[in-house]
Amino acid sequence: MSGSVWLPPGSRPDTLPGIPRQRTPSWARPDPVDELADRLEDFIAAAVHPDEIAALLESDGLSDDQIRERYGVKNSFALAETLYERVERRYPEPDGPAPDPWRTGLLGCLLRGVVFALPGLAYVLGAPLFTGPDDLGLPAGTVPLLAGALCGWAWNQGLAHRAYAWLGLGDRTAARRALLLGAPAGAVLGSLVALACAGGAAPAVIAFAAGQSCYLAAATVLLVMGRERHLLVALAPMAMGAVLSLVDPLPRAASLALLVGSLAAVAVLGLREVAPALKGEDGWSAGLAALLPFGGFTTGPARPRPAGPRLAGSLPYALFGLGTGVLVLYAALGDVLAGEEEGAVAAPAAVALTLSMGPAEWLLYRFRSDSLAGLRSSGTARDFWRTTVLTVVQCLSAYLAALLVLSLAASALWPQAPLPGGVRLAGLLLLGVVLWTGLLLQSFGAVTGATAVCCAAALAQTLLLVTRTGDPHLTGVIVHGTAAVVQAALVCALLGRATAHR
Repeated sequence: MSGSVWLPPGSRPDTLPGIPRQRTPSWARPDPVDELADRLEDFIAAAVHPDEIAALLESDGLSDDQIRERYGVKNSFALAETLYERVERRYPEPDGPAPDPWRTGLLGCLLRGVVFALPGLAYVLGAPLFTGPDDLGLPAGTVPLLAGALCGWAWNQGLAHRAYAWLGLGDRTAARRALLLGAPAGAVLGSLVALACAGGAAPAVIAFAAGQSCYLAAATVLLVMGRERHLLVALAPMAMGAVLSLVDPLPRAASLALLVGSLAAVAVLGLREVAPALKGEDGWSAGLAALLPFGGFTTGPARPRPAGPRLAGSLPYALFGLGTGVLVLYAALGDVLAGEEEGAVAAPAAVALTLSMGPAEWLLYRFRSDSLAGLRSSGTARDFWRTTVLTVVQCLSAYLAALLVLSLAASALWPQAPLPGGVRLAGLLLLGVVLWTGLLLQSFGAVTGATAVCCAAALAQTLLLVTRTGDPHLTGVIVHGTAAVVQAALVCALLGRATAHR
């Protein structure tokens, strides 16, 4: 037993004879489906549906007969479902930062808020023109000015939506043509409404109201076309003159020169912006085609034109501008409507609300940006809803904080204006909730709901004031609070829908 192992002739003692390898039984071989899953693991883990895997298998040339022979399943779709179940989902993140179309700068939004508020200084320069008898308990000239402003807000909101719709379709020329005809029409309509409500107002008041309507029309053109800085430059002389007149009243001729000069500058800039739409033989007819659904009036053969936005689609935006304008005016006139001193017609609340539109716009962009990030990071619809609810609460709280600071600052700087009390502040903040949630619903495409709520609130507050039911400040809190609750419910119902965040 201790002897050496027998070796075949010619073999070395340090080698052993080869032992035949036994064939592995079929039951001990690795599963071919597992091998295929390991080989295609990265692609399978990133697939969102088994059909993607089936398409890959078919593109590799695997027929159903080969699949049945190698993997023991019926066809490529059955094999794809098996692979999809065996590999855990892993969705790779894109290289670099994710695209965010909603990211915007804070400075530009704040600039728009300032541009919205600066025209209010024109009333400081034009105050000596407002002479005549009182209008419904309001200072002379207030009613025609308010009527013209409300008409302008409603018309220009609808016009701006139509122009933005053309811009969204990539047709900048059509947007210019719509503004070319829509803006002058709005100026004429606002002037006629102010004239109809003038009563015994002085001619200077009617002229000021007409200038107000012209400014709203030209400013709409510049804001839609993204020319906020040009508008700011045009308003700067008038704003500086108004500030100086608060310290030492300017001569009447100087005030008129500043008002007319700024208005002329804004009108020229607006006309310059839409002037390219006049090029071509059918400039005015094309303008009607861009503004109206039935197009322009031509004597030649009709030219085919691409389908544009529906005219009825702009109507809710116009009504939203009317409803919110009424609510803001009631907030500004709250002191007068409550029987208090008349010096608070241009209440600091209106100034705060106007200036707050800048932060409101930026916070809307911030919400859309954060909700887009939440859509990428959330795994279920419930998680996404929770993320967006937290985001909207943070953005709304930030807006209300900005509105509160602006209101207190405006009241502190306003001559002889007391700091607002608790009821007045509550009404202002609730109105801020209505405005911000209304804009949020607009961004969701749910403008009809926001319009219905705001118009119903404006109508309810009007009826309460006309019938002299309750204290105006308290009724304002009730109306604004009810509208805020309804719109908050509408927002919460839409937050979990991914399609609403497009």
